[in-house]
Amino acid sequence: MFRTLWQTIEQLQTFHHGPHSGPYTMTAYRRFTNIGLDRRGAIASRRDFLRSAGATAAAGLFTSWTDQVSCAAESLRKQGKRCVLLWMEGGPSQFETLDPKPGTSSAGDAGDIATVVPGVHLAENLPHLAKQMGDLAVIRSLTSKEGSHPRARYLMHHAALPMGGADLPTLGSSVAERRRAAGDYEVASNLPSYVRVGRVGNAGNAGMLGVEYDPLTVDGPTQPPRNARPASSVARFERRLGLLRRLESDFGTGFGAVEGADVVANHRQLVDAASQMILSPEMQAFDLERETTAMRASYGEGRFANGCLLARRLLESGVTFVEVTLGGWDTHDDNHARTQELCGQFDKPAARLIADLKERGMLDSTLVVWMGEFGRTPRINGRGGRDHYPKAFSAWLAGCGVQGGQVIGATDKSGAEVIDRPVSPQDLFQTIYHALDIDPSHENTTSTGRPVKLVDGGAVIDGLFA
Repeated sequence: MFRTLWQTIEQLQTFHHGPHSGPYTMTAYRRFTNIGLDRRGAIASRRDFLRSAGATAAAGLFTSWTDQVSCAAESLRKQGKRCVLLWMEGGPSQFETLDPKPGTSSAGDAGDIATVVPGVHLAENLPHLAKQMGDLAVIRSLTSKEGSHPRARYLMHHAALPMGGADLPTLGSSVAERRRAAGDYEVASNLPSYVRVGRVGNAGNAGMLGVEYDPLTVDGPTQPPRNARPASSVARFERRLGLLRRLESDFGTGFGAVEGADVVANHRQLVDAASQMILSPEMQAFDLERETTAMRASYGEGRFANGCLLARRLLESGVTFVEVTLGGWDTHDDNHARTQELCGQFDKPAARLIADLKERGMLDSTLVVWMGEFGRTPRINGRGGRDHYPKAFSAWLAGCGVQGGQVIGATDKSGAEVIDRPVSPQDLFQTIYHALDIDPSHENTTSTGRPVKLVDGGAVIDGLFA
């Protein structure tokens, strides 16, 4: 489809900047795009406008990448608070990660390991995080009632279950919108405020906040976002933007003053944001090749490791919220080996991310959250796996004022029950927003005028902050 659109615009440019001008240009455009024009040469319908403008914009997305200038360090110094969500898709076992139960039937084959904090042990699968424990606050008493993947995934991204008539924004969108409301956006970059590395089913988007706060999803951390590769000069790209603005103007005055103006305004906002991003030198934040070999090696190998490194680069360039996903935690079979392999993927990169942020002076203003949708059963099933268990599971936080080196809550000897300081998903979200200086009682409004709080209920986890 894009190749066809590209060819259309190439032909259009030939006419637009050739010996002919004025009505002849629009006639040529109509011939290549099949749009309808009225007697004055204006675009005749809303559908025609969106189709033709989309063609021009799509062509623009294939053009104009400047790769010559570096990120501005000054921008970083002016940024507000930021967040990285390390999302463990599928529900990680707490027994093989943050809440080991050595010497019990619940432990399985995994042992534990001492951390740098006396008296605190993690599963032996996490040697790098054990060395970083001084910066971590481990929560062992998360509890909920949602044991199905879609509902639990939604809950842990929205602090609520789906509501009829309310298109709730996901955590990253809410953080991006609220931090912009606090003024961060004015000094941030041309990059999107929310980037999601890897796809997650029903994790949500901006919902009622509007497309401006939707995540930019990056499929692979070693590749730039799709449609952002250079294909032409800046001058040609800008000529096409000029053409697009003319089409918008024609539509805004020729189709209907009110409706046309609204459509043009919405479309122009999206195109302007996209074109600014593409032309911005900050797009090089997506290029991991700009890191030294030693730095890349320090994060380890693999998709998640590259995602963590990309997260740090995006935060440095002004992105407010980055979500990095590691899937495969639905370990109903062969739990021990699979969990061990998954821990090997996230342990070193996650520990390095915290250390890297700390070394750069960014950890005080960056919250790092590690969590999944629920935990795993104390009992190992007949296939050597663990099944869903929302009754007791674990997470950890670091940075942004979180007091590291501590464990919040506890489960009983078998890991079946929370016996100290239970933490609900709403408590966790209250805590995340508190760390980011966001009022969790802020209300968004649905399309029907219904007010909806960012978090309804819960309380900030006591003792978590220094």
